Amino acid sequence: MACSGAAEEHIEVHEYGTFFIGGEFVAPRGTDTITVINPSTEEVVGRAPEGTQADVDAAVIAARRSFDSADGWGGYTPHQRADALNRLADELDARQEAIATAVSSQNGMPLAVAGQLEINYPSAVFRYYARLAVTTAYEERRPGFLGAGDTLIERRPIGVLAAIVPWNFPQALTAWKVGPALAAGCTVVLKPSPETVLDSYLFAEAARAAGLPPGTVNIVPAGGAVGAYLVSHPGIDKVTFTGSTAVGRAIGEVCGRLLRPVTLELGGKSAAIFLDDVDLDLARIGEALFTTCLLNNGQTCFLTSRILAPRSRYDEVVDAISALAGSVTVGDALDPSTQIGPMATAKHRDRVEGYIAKGKAEGARITVGGGRPASRPKGWFVEPTVFADVDNASTIAQEEIFGPVLSVIAYEDEDDAVRIANDSAYGLGGAIWTGDPERGREMARRVRTGTVGVNRYLPDAAAPFGGVKASGIGRDLGPEALAAHLETKSIYV
Repeated sequence: MACSGAAEEHIEVHEYGTFFIGGEFVAPRGTDTITVINPSTEEVVGRAPEGTQADVDAAVIAARRSFDSADGWGGYTPHQRADALNRLADELDARQEAIATAVSSQNGMPLAVAGQLEINYPSAVFRYYARLAVTTAYEERRPGFLGAGDTLIERRPIGVLAAIVPWNFPQALTAWKVGPALAAGCTVVLKPSPETVLDSYLFAEAARAAGLPPGTVNIVPAGGAVGAYLVSHPGIDKVTFTGSTAVGRAIGEVCGRLLRPVTLELGGKSAAIFLDDVDLDLARIGEALFTTCLLNNGQTCFLTSRILAPRSRYDEVVDAISALAGSVTVGDALDPSTQIGPMATAKHRDRVEGYIAKGKAEGARITVGGGRPASRPKGWFVEPTVFADVDNASTIAQEEIFGPVLSVIAYEDEDDAVRIANDSAYGLGGAIWTGDPERGREMARRVRTGTVGVNRYLPDAAAPFGGVKASGIGRDLGPEALAAHLETKSIYV
């Protein structure tokens, strides 16, 4: 791997010329290049080779060799796997500043967010799975039915995993995919998004420094066509993907035809139900509310972008949400004071602006935002935007915008709130805001979604995360994710 800090208009440009395959940084087999643009400044910040089918072939071969070899990952005991995962976490911690800067300069994630969710959190996930590696039961003896002989149940790693991660949380979601796979004894071919390739090289450096056997983790940055080839590759035993519902459906179709296990964590259009006893004092709830509604510039799948407000307090809720959105600091992602950065790409900003125009055309009322911040002439910025008088059947209430755009929808009573919350093609996240936590828990049980919070929302590494309906199948995180990388065998004795 070659990396230079060459200056281009005083911008540090990272130049990479290799892939991480078989434990080494190797030359690409193609000639295409990925150019990485800083969405805050529209300046080039890096270049890296774009993977080809031949690169995927080499990565799968290396992963299979490590899985099958007694000298590779396949020969590691659970305790050895745990030790390696802890070393990997240590090596990621040693690169925290570089990783946070790389992520924020690529996807516009505010540095304050990256400092938590892209550096501290991933290493914690790897340490969590290090503990699970040695506490998971890989064998059990089960008494037979009606006095028959016993059965030995064996749980063994499923094999080579294809892990495809998106650009919005590249390091956190890499940990979600790689952590349970390695803990279970699988090897991995990781395909980062073209928008976020620079941090993947830092992850590769950490994996090599941690002493993982060659081929245990292989990294091939590439676009959708090469990703599709990886999904259908005959050497892959399981696929895990986080991204859009449209791509997830295509991956699911391929895996269904191949009878290949797959985990799909897809889009969301989650609802935050504000009950009539909610405390709307932003001094008390503002930070938690921001996290559930606007985290990472609104580019987060589980965010509660539909705000359901009781008719009796509708104006109060609109005022509170508008005040929150209007008070945040919009700026360069690398500025530690920034709370909302730019959209990840110019194309994505156009998409978000298209939804804002659609909301206005369908009769919703903008209370704050709606345009580009005048103070940011460069960069792909969109003002945090709040729509009031939104019908749940409207486009902005039904389709995932993936930007800092919130819709406030009125409801009549609790049954109506549950009906509206569940009137969605998605079911990934959600939140209940109330002064009575027990009442909130009862409401949470009625919302059809994979995850939901009461007066807060943030995924927990120890708890399964995933969605229902168009939000996907399977679960990341928790012991459930490790179990999904094991296959069972019954031995009748």
